[in-house]
Amino acid sequence: MKKYVRTIFEWGILIVIAWVLSFGIRTFVLDTRIVPTGSMLPTIQLQDRLIFDKLFFRYGTLERGNIIMFTAPEGSGEHDDLVKRIIGMPGETLEVREGKVWIDGQALLEPYLKEAPNYEYGPIEIPEDSYLVFGDNRNNSKDSHVWGFVPIENIEGRVLLRYWPLEQWGSLD
Repeated sequence: MKKYVRTIFEWGILIVIAWVLSFGIRTFVLDTRIVPTGSMLPTIQLQDRLIFDKLFFRYGTLERGNIIMFTAPEGSGEHDDLVKRIIGMPGETLEVREGKVWIDGQALLEPYLKEAPNYEYGPIEIPEDSYLVFGDNRNNSKDSHVWGFVPIENIEGRVLLRYWPLEQWGSLD
């Protein structure tokens, strides 16, 4: 009888350790998301599964073109975490006109777009510690042109890779 009790106790400890490790990794290091909308088409397809770096991106720098996961800004009307591409950096002046994004007077080359934006936005200066994010499917994306800036403290992670579907496995860059 002691042998069975000891085995159950050992299994219980292993299960608790596995749960604590899993919780710690998902909370602080890596997380996954399923993309439910087409706002990032053609780069990210509906139902793609992504892995996000939640730890190491904080020790580097965020760059234009990074695809990030973030908590929706207050007043956006969104309640879930969102996935978009960083387009505007702190301190820059951004404008959308003539179907292009203009940053400090220079047109941005965006080969990842589904189609050119059919709206105008700005010019607007991006505050320090904030970013402007757009979906790659500009005309069908609720993003910064609708609800404004994303404060740096709302950014939860940067996309590392797509892990599903398997034939699309790998980096999004």
